[in-house]
Amino acid sequence: MTRESRGIQSIEVGGELLRALARSGEPMMLRDLAREAGMPPAKAHPYLVSFSRIGLIEQDETTGRYEIGALALELGLISLRRQSAVRIATPKIAALADSINHAVSLSVWGTHGATVVRLEEPSHPVHIAMRVGSVVALLETATGRAFAAFMPPNAVKTALESGLDRLGVGYNPKRETISAKNTEMLAEVQSRGLARAIGDPLPGVNAFAAPVFDHAGHVALVITAMGPEGTFDAGWDSAIAAALRDCAGEISRQLGHGTARKAE
Repeated sequence: MTRESRGIQSIEVGGELLRALARSGEPMMLRDLAREAGMPPAKAHPYLVSFSRIGLIEQDETTGRYEIGALALELGLISLRRQSAVRIATPKIAALADSINHAVSLSVWGTHGATVVRLEEPSHPVHIAMRVGSVVALLETATGRAFAAFMPPNAVKTALESGLDRLGVGYNPKRETISAKNTEMLAEVQSRGLARAIGDPLPGVNAFAAPVFDHAGHVALVITAMGPEGTFDAGWDSAIAAALRDCAGEISRQLGHGTARKAE
């Protein structure tokens, strides 16, 4: 039996106050914070005084409310910087591939555009012209469209005008980089939170792609599910689409997406 390491109980008790404050995401009065932490205000107060002294929390002199302090914010930023989006997402896409029984890829924005860095194969054989290291076209593929729809417009415009993705899977050298059709297509991706490709540019292969966002709201990577037309349900309300949205959302939350907005 592994022997449990000895800890300091008072620190663990006080930690409940920090957890309560983190769950709230908003400044709290002493009575409310103590209640959420499951302790009387008289017991909570000394902990809050000590946490204030070391910068884990701070108290607004006008309202008397407690909120996250400078040290806690610094520790949070360090944690976010140490988090690797790819490392966090890898086991998630493996589980997704198992649950939908289709291939799932993970792509980042690289030197030549959208680049596949992980690929989980399904249990059954499927021919997909995409491997780790493959670059995919920005407007012609579901993966590329997911990046194009959520990246800064100027960055997308520069990439398209320079032909950054000209070596990518599905690239069409005759494409129009700026058109009403492209604008409408990317607006739909933004509206649905998913990009879709049906039998094009890979004949016989359907795909959905979903963006993953980091704590600053930037696209950290894109997850793409793909499979044969005969078994891959490309309906917007399909189980595959829902599973992909859930997977991307969970990874985004782990990367801190939405926490900055809560704290404001």
